[in-house]
Amino acid sequence: MRFRTIILLLVSVLAVSCSEYEKLLKSTDYDLKYTKLKEYYDQGKYAKASELINQVIPVYRATEKAEELTWMNAQCYLNMRDYMLAGVEFKNYADMYLYGKHIEEAVFMSGMCKYYLSPRPELDQDYTLQAIEDFQIFIGRFPSSPRVTDAARYIDELSEKLAQKAFLSAKLYYNMKQYKAAVVSLENCLNKYPASKYREEMMYMKLNSLFLYAENSVVSKQTERYQEVLDNYFSFIEEFPKTVYAREVATIFQTVNKKLKLESVNQ
Repeated sequence: MRFRTIILLLVSVLAVSCSEYEKLLKSTDYDLKYTKLKEYYDQGKYAKASELINQVIPVYRATEKAEELTWMNAQCYLNMRDYMLAGVEFKNYADMYLYGKHIEEAVFMSGMCKYYLSPRPELDQDYTLQAIEDFQIFIGRFPSSPRVTDAARYIDELSEKLAQKAFLSAKLYYNMKQYKAAVVSLENCLNKYPASKYREEMMYMKLNSLFLYAENSVVSKQTERYQEVLDNYFSFIEEFPKTVYAREVATIFQTVNKKLKLESVNQ
């Protein structure tokens, strides 16, 4: 019985609270709304605070309170993990208040929100590119900030994700035995992401793709293409003398050498 009474009291309090909040939303007393939204914000009731901020901010647009409200709104969305809207609000703050109290953090957090939205490598990487751009802007604007190290680390991490996406695309061509397309895709990836952790695998795949492409070429084209395989073999071995693909590349080298010698004799 006592438990039921407590539940009823809680429901009643909640109903009254909701009713008061609904009245507040419909009110035209913007000073009261401003006061209450700050209370909600301090209490961690970010959804209510944000809803009120969006109602009052047009009224306070030309006042000193506008900067504070924009910043609070960004924080509300961030705490609700709505990174898309949080990113919009942090960027709004950075664009509108170039010398604002929170400008450094706003520019950094604009990048962080895109970082949080960056998906796994197989998916579209628009947010990844935006995050990299935002962190680069941050480093350019605040080169002495203690957060520069973090921004640079995030750029490296996100760039590696782009490299992985490019690598996966190239690997798809490779697995489909479209070796010419694989070579082009792998070359682009290697040029764009020279420091990628996939570099050794990509260079091996490129070498093997060139070899298999030459193997399946018309006879008149094979000599030229085998020579390109050799050139890539030497580049590969020079960069990775202790490669995990030692057996495979040795086989390629021996096969191509025999083919070229045989063609030289026949000529």
